[in-house]
Amino acid sequence: MAEVSRVVDASPEAVFAVLADGWSYGGWVVGSSHIRAVDEGWPAPGCRIHHSVGPWPVQLEDETKVTAVEPGRSLSLEAKAWPTGVAAVGLTLTPRDGGARTQVTMTEHVVRGPGKLLPEAVQSLLLTPRNKESLARLADMATGKQA
Repeated sequence: MAEVSRVVDASPEAVFAVLADGWSYGGWVVGSSHIRAVDEGWPAPGCRIHHSVGPWPVQLEDETKVTAVEPGRSLSLEAKAWPTGVAAVGLTLTPRDGGARTQVTMTEHVVRGPGKLLPEAVQSLLLTPRNKESLARLADMATGKQA
């Protein structure tokens, strides 16, 4: 399983506000290039973000679904990215410095599709750099939202 963490200079509420805005998904998730629709009620379990993956003109239309949420603390997603497969993604927010900062931990592993054939170590090698950049983007958005 790929796991990355980053301490963000924003409260857990500010970080979660970015996660709770489905339209912001394309701004912080590396690889998501266009948000087509966000289900009403996002980020409630079962709600989806309908997005495109990949560079134009070879974009694929896919979706990401909430599998669990604990507002201000965690968000679990099932992210489709065919033809690679489906990944389970977890984001956990841990308050730091009395809640002024947040440690964000992101986990990801392929659960279905051709990507699942890759050993966990190879999945981690491929996913870790992308997820580090995703957390950097999430941090930028959360600190801008808090300001």
